[in-house]
Amino acid sequence: MRMRHSCGRGIFPRIAVATFLLVSALSAQQPALRTVLRPGKLLDVKTGKLLSNHAVIIEGDKIGSIVPSSEVKPSASDRVIDLPNATILPGLIDAHTHLTFNPDFGYETLAISVPREALTGAHNARLTLEAGFTTVRNVGARGYADVALREAINAGDVPGPRMLVSGPALSITGGHCDNDLLPYEYHATSDGAADGIEQVQHKVREVIKNGADLIKVCATGGVLSKGDDPNASQYSLEEMKAIVADAHRLGRKVAAHAHGAQGVIWASEAGVDSVEHGHLMNDAAIATLKKNGTYLVPTLYLVDWQRENAARANLPDYAKRKMEMISQVGKQNAKKAFEAGVKIGLGTDAAVYPHGLNAHELAVYVSLGMSPLQAIQTATINDADLLGWSDRIGALEAGKWADIIAVDGDPLQDVTALQHVKFVMKGGEVVKNEYGNSRQQ
Repeated sequence: MRMRHSCGRGIFPRIAVATFLLVSALSAQQPALRTVLRPGKLLDVKTGKLLSNHAVIIEGDKIGSIVPSSEVKPSASDRVIDLPNATILPGLIDAHTHLTFNPDFGYETLAISVPREALTGAHNARLTLEAGFTTVRNVGARGYADVALREAINAGDVPGPRMLVSGPALSITGGHCDNDLLPYEYHATSDGAADGIEQVQHKVREVIKNGADLIKVCATGGVLSKGDDPNASQYSLEEMKAIVADAHRLGRKVAAHAHGAQGVIWASEAGVDSVEHGHLMNDAAIATLKKNGTYLVPTLYLVDWQRENAARANLPDYAKRKMEMISQVGKQNAKKAFEAGVKIGLGTDAAVYPHGLNAHELAVYVSLGMSPLQAIQTATINDADLLGWSDRIGALEAGKWADIIAVDGDPLQDVTALQHVKFVMKGGEVVKNEYGNSRQQ
């Protein structure tokens, strides 16, 4: 028995090694698929230069090089995509989405199960990707539906953008992001509710255990929630510091929902990586964001959409009153932050309005004084920095993922061109092409 056992231990490793070497040799003989993309114009989002007569060489899922078109001689095995009348730029990034939610508000949301929300997310992920957003940060979902959606997209089961997800948002008991719609006898509470330093530390560790890429925390009351005040801070400064300390030690960034000034200040002083919304900030809050280098993700188009679609939105009365409150001052406070030099990342809060309209956010930034290039940079290099993925996304450069979109016209002259994306590539795979100019050489 000892001899047979010893023999088995010797033979099987040798077979495994031989198989590995054979597979490796065969793989080495199969070069990655090369795609040659030849656009009319290529936008360098870092410099604002529009390059003509350049080709993007894509090897597998990454950009291999960007060279003058005259230097490229496609081989017989290359896939060639000609977009002579289009401008290409990197896939856009949305740092504040809720893909597993739809614009459903109030008590009707209680009838929606977590599995149904995950399936809703699959639908909205496709809409978002086809709108030209190849990466999103999903900040708040029930029951880890966003974790399941991320995994399904990564496995190729459903189409969608790259996702960084937070799982359930942390909330004080009875605050924004808790379940405040049911009476006491139901004892309803959200997945992320936690109070006190010990509890919030545990909750940070729990959501990371269950798959969160980042931590979302509700630092003030909100607009669409019942019984809370957007001006009122929720977590104490000490609780916020404990959340950030644990998250950062465990390699996760922190996004803080905050409308009111005190909540914005405390979140920034606690060291969060971004403040979401900031609609009710004051000058001191803006100065704090600037001092600490905290990103502001202003989510402004939702104000316009809600005003233009008031009847369709069907907000509960308590939410209408608060939406009107932020509508009166939100844009002007964001404009002050722009002018003060606060770092800005694009985020939409998609789900407060229908998914797929994400690029409308860019036009709002331009209306408040940004140049089209600055607005585009919020959705590319700025968001890539905020997400910690500057080495992978946010610009058309060798070594980065081949996440590329194309539009008609010049988005530097008219940023609304990005509301009509006609070509989307994610990781070297074409997921949308209304031009139809693709061929094997």
